[in-house]
Amino acid sequence: MASRKAGTRGKAAATKQAQRGSSNVFSMFEQAQIQEFKEAFSCIDQNRDGIICKSDLRETYSQLGKVSVPEEELDAMLQEGKGPINFTVFLTLFGEKLNGTDPEEAILSAFRMFDPSGKGVVNKDEFKQLLLTQADKFSPAEVEQMFALTPMDLAGNIDYKSLCYIITHGDEKEE
Repeated sequence: MASRKAGTRGKAAATKQAQRGSSNVFSMFEQAQIQEFKEAFSCIDQNRDGIICKSDLRETYSQLGKVSVPEEELDAMLQEGKGPINFTVFLTLFGEKLNGTDPEEAILSAFRMFDPSGKGVVNKDEFKQLLLTQADKFSPAEVEQMFALTPMDLAGNIDYKSLCYIITHGDEKEE
């Protein structure tokens, strides 16, 4: 009986140690978030080989309307992975970005894709259309809720630099 209990304790300890050992990047996110990252990864992995490469990035940019991305920019993105970018590396990169590095800059970079003139604004109607039709689609009510807090100029363009600040630091009006 004592040897059976010792064996059970040994299994429990091994299981606990395995759980601690598996506290990796997947434990940083909820299951729903991981699923969203998988969807994003599959959208970027254009050739469906499980690795994001330069041609995948170039094609993704092309689908977003940006056709002349400098090679250096694509290379710099790939080098962030320090090796082939599979889903685990992809998730790790996002984990690093969300925990301690500058997420505001990442958000600004995303908005800059829709601001080729570099004016710091994006067209509200075009942006609304993207939110309603692309990737993790927003509902019309969610878009209107977001626009209620979104700084806009008189022409109806979104001041995305101010919006990024609100996203990362909160809206002073809420306090």
